[in-house]
Amino acid sequence: MKVKKVIVNDKMQKKYHYLLVEPIGRNFAKDFRPELKPKEMLEMGIFCGRYMRDCQKEFPVAWFKKAKFAKEKKDCKLNYYKVNASMPLSYWQEKDWIYSDDPRGWFQWYCRYYMGRRIPAEDERQIKRWKAMKRHIGQIKKHCKKGDLKCRSRQRQALLHWAYDTRKI
Repeated sequence: MKVKKVIVNDKMQKKYHYLLVEPIGRNFAKDFRPELKPKEMLEMGIFCGRYMRDCQKEFPVAWFKKAKFAKEKKDCKLNYYKVNASMPLSYWQEKDWIYSDDPRGWFQWYCRYYMGRRIPAEDERQIKRWKAMKRHIGQIKKHCKKGDLKCRSRQRQALLHWAYDTRKI
């Protein structure tokens, strides 16, 4: 595969660049198996329609054709589970969970990882965080009837933000 350089100029990053060293959607770490692709997540409805509206040039056009974006301020009715399951970016920044190269957080890291960027230490940290979210699946299984998508909708939406698909639980 030919290495490709991506240059980012959006509201949160100017002249940031990274390299794509793996084919899109392939060669993930063996312990990282997200259930949803970024395109699927955007189409289902995540982050109240506010996420990544200004950085579409960085990713494939197809990701955004059916993406659910809010026109102005956030609209949590656009989320798949119709609830707000997000903390503000400032919360994540205060916890020091934001990696400087990905100022929008985990989903931005995932999109870039999916595209083929690799940063070994950061990839390991983010995959560890992704794995930690799995505990919420156990709560849904324990407290909800199978197929009851209204049960624990905040947890379900949060899991969706982390590429877990709870529609079959």
